[in-house]
Order: sequence, then C-alpha cells, then structure tokens
Amino acid sequence: MKVLVTGAAGFIGFYVSKVLLSKGHVVVGLDNINDYYDVNLKFDRLNELGIDKTEASKFNSLCKSKSEDFTFIRMNLEDRQALPELFKTEKFDIVCNLAAQAGVRYSLENPETYVDSNLVGFLNILECCRNNDIKHLVYASSSSVYGMNKKIPFSTDDNVDHPISLYAATKKSNELMAHTYSHLFKIPTTGLRFFTVYGPWGRPDMAMFLFTDAIVNNRPIKVFNHGNMERDFTYIDDIVEGVVRIIEKPATQRIESNNLYKVYNIGNNNSVKLLDFIKEIEVNLDKVSTKNMMEMQPGDVERTWADVDELIKDYDYRPNTSIKQGVKSFIDWFKNYYN
Repeated sequence: MKVLVTGAAGFIGFYVSKVLLSKGHVVVGLDNINDYYDVNLKFDRLNELGIDKTEASKFNSLCKSKSEDFTFIRMNLEDRQALPELFKTEKFDIVCNLAAQAGVRYSLENPETYVDSNLVGFLNILECCRNNDIKHLVYASSSSVYGMNKKIPFSTDDNVDHPISLYAATKKSNELMAHTYSHLFKIPTTGLRFFTVYGPWGRPDMAMFLFTDAIVNNRPIKVFNHGNMERDFTYIDDIVEGVVRIIEKPATQRIESNNLYKVYNIGNNNSVKLLDFIKEIEVNLDKVSTKNMMEMQPGDVERTWADVDELIKDYDYRPNTSIKQGVKSFIDWFKNYYN
C-alpha cells in the first residue's frame, strides 16, 4: 500500500511514517519544515527515516531514503500546482494528513498562518483526494474543538460549536469540510481528535518538553491556572498504534449504514492532574522545579479527557502506556538528544 503522510517531519507524522515503513508499506512524506519550532529537530527526525538534510531542504524536489521505500518532499499544502502534480505522479492509495499549523496560543498572534495551512491546505488535500481516487483520507483534528465543554469525558456526540481559539475553529472546519466531501464525492474520511500527545522526539512547544527543558536549565516553569489543570496525556506509541490501525483497515469495514464520514477521539481514556505530571518529570530528573503559578491563558481549557469507546469498538484500540513509563522514555531521550 502506498501512503502519503503529510507533516512527516512533525512529531506524530514522523512516528506514523516509521511504523508504516516497518510494516512493509511504501510511504511518501511531505512537510514544509516551517520555523514554528526548531527546524533541526525536524531534520533530525527525517534523518532517522534515512533522509539527507541537504536534500530535504530543497522545495518541491523528491528525495529517496536509503531503503527506497520512503520518499520525502518539502512542499506547502496550499501550493495548488505542486500538490495536485504530486498526487497525479505518485498515485497514492491512502492519505494521512497530519500537517497543520499547531498551537492554541500561537494562533492568537499569527491567525493568517492557520488559515493558509489548516483551511486552504486542507481544501487542497480534499480536492486532490477527490480527483485521484484516494481510498481513504485519515486526518488530524484536535481535542481543542470541545472548547469550554464541561461534560467529562469528552464524547464525539458532544456539541462542538463553541471553539475558543482560531486553531480549534480551523480543526472544526476541517471536520465540516471532510463531511461535505464524503457526502458529495463519496470519499471515505476519518478525523482523529488528538488529545495531549507526548513522548521522545516531541514538540518543543508542548508542556512535557517545556517543563523538562526549564527544570534541566534551572529556570522556573510556568504553571497555568495555578496548577488546577488536567489533561488526557497520551504516549506517542499508543497514538500511532491507533492511527496505523485506521490506515490499514479498509474504511468500508467499519462504516455503518453507508456512512463514509467518521470522527474519533484518540487519547489515553483518562485524565491526569498537571501537578502529578510535573511531579513525575521531577522524579525522573531527580530535581525539584521552581513553579511560577499563573492565570489561565486565553484559549486554554481546564480539563480534557477522551472517551475512546468508539475507537475501541471499531479498531480494538487499547492505549496502555502509563504516565510513569511514558515520562521516563521522554526524559531518557531528552538527556541523550541534548547530551
């Protein structure tokens, strides 16, 4: 099976590509390698997949890994000439769209970036799927679509009409756009509402990375809402296990009453107190943090918790990595990567 993975130099995209390759699939990775965070981390992820940094730096130029099963192209999703040409040439079976401008807080300062990547780029993906007989589009949504939802755990049956950040609004828009294309053009689409993903090679703008980096370098950590926060922290291996199962299982096998459109929560199926999470980091670093207790940030929510019953039912999805295991794995990687 030939799979296009967009956002392949990103955290989740890197792992999804790696696991698909280990299972014998042919993967084409796409990423624009923007400077939202350290590009060296992105290039190093690609290097793990066998892609040379110099080659990966060139725009719109396909470069092959040593294994020949992985090809990478640096491209913007919103490029309306290059992306359709890539689809036409490569003839993908499945598309896994994990490319997006991420981050709730960044969306307050750079709204245009979110419109370009998450709306224009996603429309371009949908059009390419429509015109190239793609068997299944799997795409990243986000738990942020739940906004100020008070009902716990969050269910895909809950109303999500009140996003509180532009990032969340673009992700909700992606779900609506996918629904339209599934309905009009009979394209099987699956949206995945990711909850807080962490682990080795994780994003530097995420809590796990920010806390660890600050503690190691003797800086105080920012603890929002005075520590009264809970998150459905989900280890990367558990997330990728779910994504790959969805990619490998034909969409027709899980469709009920001919419904081509589906959205799932994908998370750890529980909620962990932020201060307990920080405590686990401190234990692994053998160091106590200095905490700056701060007010809630605009666009943030107090608690997240994924109801993943639908994913368990349709794909036998079973997240099983404890916070203890997951945090240790990240800290071991962090120490090694940054010497």
